Amino acid sequence: MLGLTNPELGVLMLALFVVFIMFGFPIAFTLMALGIFFGYSVMGDLVWPLFVQRTYSVMTNDVLISIPLFVFMGYIIERANILDRLFRSLQLAAGPMPGALAVATLATCAIFATATGIIGAVVTLMGLLALPAMMRAGYDIKLSSGVICAGGCLGILIPPSVMLILYGATAGVSVVKLYAGALLPGIMLATLYVIYTMIMSLLNPSLAPKLPPEERNVPFTHVLWALTTSFLPLAALIFAALGSIVFGLATPSEAAAMGALGALVLAAGYRSLTFEKLKESVFLTARTTAMVCWLFVGSFLFSAVFAYLGGHQPIEDFVKAMNLSPLGFLILAQVIIFILGWPLEWTEIIVIFMPIFLPLLQAFNIDPLFFGLLVALNIQTSFLSPPVAMAPFYLKGVAPPSVTITDIFRGVMPYLFLVIIAMILLYTFPQIGLWLPNYLYQ
Repeated sequence: MLGLTNPELGVLMLALFVVFIMFGFPIAFTLMALGIFFGYSVMGDLVWPLFVQRTYSVMTNDVLISIPLFVFMGYIIERANILDRLFRSLQLAAGPMPGALAVATLATCAIFATATGIIGAVVTLMGLLALPAMMRAGYDIKLSSGVICAGGCLGILIPPSVMLILYGATAGVSVVKLYAGALLPGIMLATLYVIYTMIMSLLNPSLAPKLPPEERNVPFTHVLWALTTSFLPLAALIFAALGSIVFGLATPSEAAAMGALGALVLAAGYRSLTFEKLKESVFLTARTTAMVCWLFVGSFLFSAVFAYLGGHQPIEDFVKAMNLSPLGFLILAQVIIFILGWPLEWTEIIVIFMPIFLPLLQAFNIDPLFFGLLVALNIQTSFLSPPVAMAPFYLKGVAPPSVTITDIFRGVMPYLFLVIIAMILLYTFPQIGLWLPNYLYQ
């Protein structure tokens, strides 16, 4: 084709994919079309059995079974008004703290992220719930927007993250170890958010005025009852699902099934489970799962043809010719992922571009588990960094007209820098991410 060698065809295939995505073509079907076109031009009719085999391998992948179950668990919790109860109880508990509503928002987002991991759902719900409360209390719009967007993105990193499941399936890394490794970095990042918010509230009280005395001086028994009836049940559900994975009591798929059943029981216990909500949750789960499955089918076919053409080789040769140190390669890889986060969703970054980076990890003696944790941190920036940051646009969709997208972007920038600080801390002290999996699974 065009007098090009196979590796050059592979690079052309990758370049065309980026161009088509920029024009807005559906990603999954673009991957399949390019895979079939370039595969047929080189392999002939053998591309059709390859297509069937790759489709079958996706449908029989045990790791991917947990995705619809965790997604269903998240949608049930989202529609059972559990988030509203949780936010109200945490608001009471955080009453005396500086920036109490912002701290309660971040805590709610972190907890809810472990239950759903659906960024759009968390940001949208907290935008409807916490943003009006903070605006009524006189909070700065930029601070309020920043905590909602940043907190809503924690589900990318904090287990049971769907992104970590996809990375594990793509990179051949144990999802159980990824979950154990991501736990402490996720807590670290959430803590950085809370510390920054409290410091800013102390330095400039006008950003986050104190709540009225009647909201700060709540009897301890009232706060305890609110936490017992809202926080503890959800925390128990999360611990049962996540703890059973981390401590080796259940596979991710088994734990996801337990979590989905527990979410149904919890929603029924709160008398929030209706047939309409159940039907809507099933429909949204099926739609999300179909999207992920077709994306995996397309990416597996694309990757197989790309590997057959030897498209990785020119990229590997180019990177090796740069004589980078392991640190230099990590910085280059993370910068590329950061830039890719503007036009692409994290799913495309994981299933398309991770297979390009993975062969280079061995050359630079980098642990794929550690690399995956850095990627999970980095991908949060794609939801926060302008001009195509999705979290600010999710929030803008439910915010009052007085809240401009410029205000939201300005609000998320400090939290974007905190993500970068968290990445630096993780690289400087890798045991933040590696200690727990090494301790549990040595």
